[in-house]
Amino acid sequence: MDLRPPLASRPRSRQVRPAQLAVPFALIALVTVVDVLAPPDVHLGPFLVAAPAVTASFAGPWMTGFVGLVAVLAQAVVAMVRTTLTDLNHTFQICALIMISVFVTLFAHLREVRERELVQLRSVAETAQQVVLRPLRDRIGPLGVASLYLAAAAEARIGGDLYAAARTATGTRLIIGDVRGKGLEAVGDAALVLGAFRAAAHQEAGLPGLVAYLEAAVSPDLDDSGDQGESFITAAVLEIPDDEPVLHLVSCGHPPPLLLRDGRALPLDVDRPSPPLGLAGLVASSVTAHTFAFDAGDVLLLYTDGVLEARDAEGTFYPLAEHAAAWSGTHPRALLDLLCADLLSQAAGSTLGDDAAMVAIERLPH
Repeated sequence: MDLRPPLASRPRSRQVRPAQLAVPFALIALVTVVDVLAPPDVHLGPFLVAAPAVTASFAGPWMTGFVGLVAVLAQAVVAMVRTTLTDLNHTFQICALIMISVFVTLFAHLREVRERELVQLRSVAETAQQVVLRPLRDRIGPLGVASLYLAAAAEARIGGDLYAAARTATGTRLIIGDVRGKGLEAVGDAALVLGAFRAAAHQEAGLPGLVAYLEAAVSPDLDDSGDQGESFITAAVLEIPDDEPVLHLVSCGHPPPLLLRDGRALPLDVDRPSPPLGLAGLVASSVTAHTFAFDAGDVLLLYTDGVLEARDAEGTFYPLAEHAAAWSGTHPRALLDLLCADLLSQAAGSTLGDDAAMVAIERLPH
């Protein structure tokens, strides 16, 4: 089972709560009454501009314009009660109120247009991302697998988190990665990496060769973007043999996986990490596969930095290793369900500032 956020819904009209709408109308009524009762040399009409300005902060252009119209009519009533509509002081107040109401109504319209564009952009990006990220099967050879993807709260911050798995003649190969950057360009780079992985996972004999193939596939595309050295992809590439209780790992600048065993979360740190994909040409290095024990009953947790960077209301980062080690369940899906609920409850406002992806892998008993 693969958990993903629903596609961004079609933009709806801005919902205005009655309590919110009561504020500008109460302000208009208060200023009008006090202005009528005030001494002749006291004029409170300029305060009426606050009504449409406040409305523009939570309502659309139609409601903002309506409140501005009511404010103008209220100023006209004050003018007729206190003097006349042709009084120079009240005439200037009415003209200024009309001008400011038009401006804030225009700003409310531009903001609404921008919000629609952001929702549409996110909908397209999410659609592309769901096509790129194919769901992982619950069972892959001798492995139980679960995957999770959580979209960021910010409309423009959809990212290029990626994961995939491929069966070979001797085992299972997996990749998890994170493209630097956001939006459709990041989704496109993620699609490029996943396409190269799926094409080469069955052909390359070893992990170093597979990583070299991925580097060769993505480097020309990243160089053509004009941001050489600024565009790259962190990734962890793994191979889990069917008949050996081990796993092989190449880390390309990616956060270390966590191995859950006997109530502990052990980070699989490598001695010689490879540079992120797209940077190999700038850094002299060799690709080295590291081997770790992976016995029956062990659970491996792969994740992207969006998980680690989630903060609570006080700015504290999410302690993934601590919470993962406290898990005592029996299935990878249960682990991800627990971490998902825990992550969202800790994140400020139950939202994330960056996309987050996790894959949990359990070696099943024979």
